[in-house]
Amino acid sequence: MTACGGSSNEATTTTPAGSTAASATTEAPASSSGGSSEAPTSSGGSETSTSSGGSGTVPGDDDTWCDTIKSNWADISGKSVSVYTSIVAAEAEGLKNSWTDFTDCTGVTVNYNGDKNFEQQVVVQAQSGNPSDIAFVPQPGLLKTLVDTGTVVAAPQQVQDNVDKYWDPGWKTYGTINDTFYAAPLGANVKSLVWYSPKMFEAKGYTIPQTWDEMVALSDKIAADPDGVKPWCAGIESGNATGWTATDWLEEVVMRQAGPDVYDQWVSHEVKFSDAPIATALATVGSIWKNEKYVNAGIGDVSSIATQGFDTAGAPIQAGQCYMMQQANFYASNWTGNPTISEDGDIFAFYLPTIDPQFGKPVEVGGEFTTAFSDRPEVQAFQFYLSTAHWANNQSKSANSRISANKGLLIDNVQGDLNKLCVGILQDTEAISRFDASDLMPAAVGSGAEWQQLTAWITGQDDATTLAAIDAAWPAS
Repeated sequence: MTACGGSSNEATTTTPAGSTAASATTEAPASSSGGSSEAPTSSGGSETSTSSGGSGTVPGDDDTWCDTIKSNWADISGKSVSVYTSIVAAEAEGLKNSWTDFTDCTGVTVNYNGDKNFEQQVVVQAQSGNPSDIAFVPQPGLLKTLVDTGTVVAAPQQVQDNVDKYWDPGWKTYGTINDTFYAAPLGANVKSLVWYSPKMFEAKGYTIPQTWDEMVALSDKIAADPDGVKPWCAGIESGNATGWTATDWLEEVVMRQAGPDVYDQWVSHEVKFSDAPIATALATVGSIWKNEKYVNAGIGDVSSIATQGFDTAGAPIQAGQCYMMQQANFYASNWTGNPTISEDGDIFAFYLPTIDPQFGKPVEVGGEFTTAFSDRPEVQAFQFYLSTAHWANNQSKSANSRISANKGLLIDNVQGDLNKLCVGILQDTEAISRFDASDLMPAAVGSGAEWQQLTAWITGQDDATTLAAIDAAWPAS
């Protein structure tokens, strides 16, 4: 059982925001402005390259990546690059296997250090002038904090060219601070999912809703069923981070109802929480979360959402007591008993439907960013390698719980139905990706007042009081 996009870094760190706001729709890969970056290939083709396990044929890969490194960063054999990250255990082993062909090509050794205390320690290391060569930074706000230490170096042009070519432009903005591009995307996860039991749906003849209205109609139908099983279950309890899952619901609705431009303005507080678009979105969330006919299936009343742990909130689905729960892909690791996660299995997920079709298919995303503290040639070469479609495919084959939003990632190289679902969502031509808004806002708001006030809201506080209190926490400068 694996989660698409790897481990969650949600609710572990509070860092200030500061990356440039995104405002672009997913597009097909554009032509590179430079001749040194990797050229795209057809997904139907097959070219010889070196895979993570040795020589082999990898469909869709470009076999020029090694030549590109040698022509741009010569004489790096025998050097080493240090990598610091929060990714540990089996996922880390998969990552290390994914870049063995980089070492084969260059003779550069990659030294890996995974640390559960990464978010705190990476700042300490930067401030003390002793950072690793590269860090995999999971939040744009944390990237801004590191850039402010003066120790992060800009990414080379070859990396920027690859990002322009292979990613939704929104991703590039999250690696850009004060108009300087620092960090290419690495892994990705997808938050815009609704978990459900395919077997429960099949038994009742329910089908996957394709629009928000269809999802509400399905919720009404389930709520009216005399068997008494409610449509939704949820939980926001998460220790000191209680409330973060409520922010995800609000963010998803803002994107679908008000659109990406308003979402970006909300992140920067040009649109306030108490303004009409956000107030309307909270009311929409409340029409589900505060509807006693809808929640909290198998757990309790509406207020039980505040005390139910987010990690166990989906348990009623496995017990046949709940039909749906909105949660990110990484929730897959929280199911018990090793269920089959597939469209005809015990548990699966579907894309949280759209509200207003003019905004395409909004996708709330998370992920890491490859951040360098050195511009030595071997470090730049490794940055370039990690930005190629070749490595994106290696990652999904070697670290099978991980995916990328790199559009050069071929679905045939993605392992598991859930991972394929996530990649399909990310690569949809109508997809519009936005990073978690609370991770982009100042810590006093996104991981402070918003968590606290939405927790009070679910236990009875009214909408206007909730939104005004969050606005009041916004820093004056």
